[in-house]
Amino acid sequence: MIEAPEACCLSEQLNRTVKGKKITDVFAQYTPHKFAWFYGNPEEYPERLAGKTIDEVNPRGGMVEIKAGEMMLILTDGVNLRYFAPGEKLPTKHQLLIGFEDESCLVASVRMYGGLWCFPNEGFNAPISAYYEAAKNKPQVMSDEFDKEYFGKLIDADEAQKKTAKAFLATEQTIPGLGNGVLQDILYNARIHPRTRINALSAEQRENLFYQIKSTLREIYLQGGRNTETDLFGRNGGYVSHLSKKTVGTACPRCGETIKKENYLGGSIYYCSGCQANQ
Repeated sequence: MIEAPEACCLSEQLNRTVKGKKITDVFAQYTPHKFAWFYGNPEEYPERLAGKTIDEVNPRGGMVEIKAGEMMLILTDGVNLRYFAPGEKLPTKHQLLIGFEDESCLVASVRMYGGLWCFPNEGFNAPISAYYEAAKNKPQVMSDEFDKEYFGKLIDADEAQKKTAKAFLATEQTIPGLGNGVLQDILYNARIHPRTRINALSAEQRENLFYQIKSTLREIYLQGGRNTETDLFGRNGGYVSHLSKKTVGTACPRCGETIKKENYLGGSIYYCSGCQANQ
């Protein structure tokens, strides 16, 4: 699933590749997928987008925001996005295809689930809009706005104290774009167990957690995303996670204890049984 580092990489690639191009063709829900979520009727997407020019692309948490004239297209974290140069063979299955006047194309396909929301710039009225607005209006975790002072307000808030580290970092859109994927290595680098409650962390641990969020995400970004994700051209990222299903049962390179996996809060958590003790 796309998270903040991958959204940044994709947005930069899109600005270099399709910014300024005019849309000529649009096919939405070409291959039916019941967990591909559109805003309104996908049959209206050609009317909304055809003739528009890609103006700007921005990362919004784990989403990619594409501005085209008076329309906005949001691709959420479960969408796989590919660019095809003129003449390249296109995939036969997709949930959204955007063709440009130079005959290049953007093709979006949904994995398990994902949103492909197209709406006017002034916004849209639907339950899912709160998810986008949070990602848009909160400081981006990889930006300078997301600084130590801002993080301090989040982690010192009364409502955060009884939450576990995973619940605080990766649920309720507290930090848009920081999800269960990047969470594992952040907590591993910070030597914090995912089940440790925030009120058990010392001031030093809280400060170190901020540092590990910033440094871990930057490292993932500089390596083009995680190797479990692909970029705009179908290439896997270069970052190999310290903790993942591939490292379960192996020895921690730091302390030698075993890497473990548990089910927790609707997903999996990975941790070192030695240097990530639950406080």
